[in-house]
Amino acid sequence: MDVFDKCESAIGPLGQYANQAEGYYVFPKLEGELSNKMMFQGKERLVWSLNNYLGLANNPEVRKADAQGAADWGMAYPMGARMMSGQTRYHEELEQKLAAFVNRESAYLLNYGYQGMVSIINAMVDRKDVIVYDSEAHACIIDGMRLHFGKRFVYPHNNMENLEKELRRATKIVDKTGGGILVITEGVYGMAGDLGKLDEIVAFKEKYNFRLLIDDAHGFGTMGPTGAGTDEHFGLQDQVDLYFGTFAKSMAGIGAFVASKQSVVKYLKYNMRSQIYAKSLPMPMVIGALKRLEMLKNEPEHRKNLWKIVNALQSGLRAKGLDLGVTASPVTPVFLKGGIPEATQITYDLRENYNIFCSIVAYPVIPKGQILLRLIPTAIHTLEDVEYTVKAFAEVKQKLDNQEYKLEMKAMTAE
Repeated sequence: MDVFDKCESAIGPLGQYANQAEGYYVFPKLEGELSNKMMFQGKERLVWSLNNYLGLANNPEVRKADAQGAADWGMAYPMGARMMSGQTRYHEELEQKLAAFVNRESAYLLNYGYQGMVSIINAMVDRKDVIVYDSEAHACIIDGMRLHFGKRFVYPHNNMENLEKELRRATKIVDKTGGGILVITEGVYGMAGDLGKLDEIVAFKEKYNFRLLIDDAHGFGTMGPTGAGTDEHFGLQDQVDLYFGTFAKSMAGIGAFVASKQSVVKYLKYNMRSQIYAKSLPMPMVIGALKRLEMLKNEPEHRKNLWKIVNALQSGLRAKGLDLGVTASPVTPVFLKGGIPEATQITYDLRENYNIFCSIVAYPVIPKGQILLRLIPTAIHTLEDVEYTVKAFAEVKQKLDNQEYKLEMKAMTAE
């Protein structure tokens, strides 16, 4: 069999819809300035799908810093991996400031969040160790664990009774192998918006010996009194052993970092293959990240504006009877009943008749019979945006309840 055969016969659960969906439902092209309103297929839409929580993506100060970084250094500088020829004082300065902000001894820059998480897991565990992880862990965590030669146990999402069960199993194994246990969870879960139960997980440390790694991609910059993350929100920065944050959300950039004790970060620095063998993060990204971090720390109004919009949007949608699940973060999921046909009809209706662009999630990403429309509020949305969106979603829910979308599908099929 030719390895290319699968490209024609088994394109995958998402790829099977490529011919019908590409360019509209998947791989859509949003154009124009990054903002609450952008162009999609020639029309202006109210956009709720950009992970631009603090509104920094198109902030004039940020754009100026990015442009100055590119003008001063070019996109290629520094050349080479950091261990060989890609180290600069600016990379070190960013790491020191990130570590201080998240209240850790040390931090290390990562070129990408996804790649970085894979490499953290690969470096931290060997065949003697056991990983215990949440069932809704992000794909980067799953891919990182695929490199692990030891045991790994999964517990149902945020189910603490089952977590303890898996901790007991893991403890029996490491007692024989002489290894350790790494528990992995997320700070904020990016689809449902709920929080990892860090307080309850940490409480198990009194009984079991393990280290805790959290992926806080959606929590860094949004959660906690200063925006330092979900562990700050819980008051548990001293109990989360490995903190991972990305620049792709609140920092509106590219890159990531891991923070921990100085000895642990030093170990990762010399053992993370994705950083040892990859080109250093380009200087404009580093200079831009320094500016973003400065604004995140010194301009709390961005986070205050974000939460003003979050609270108005979520309370407004709930008042109209829409199901937002148990979100406790800016991530705003709207759960509806239906299959892929209804999901595509709803999305089309929102985009074409209401000029609202948001992300759609359906099977196989979530269980059959469910539709998830994910809204990402930002600091640059307005209360007028919220009012309009709440009204639109209430009307969409009524149409769905009245089976209008099913009737439309039947009429289209008949034609």
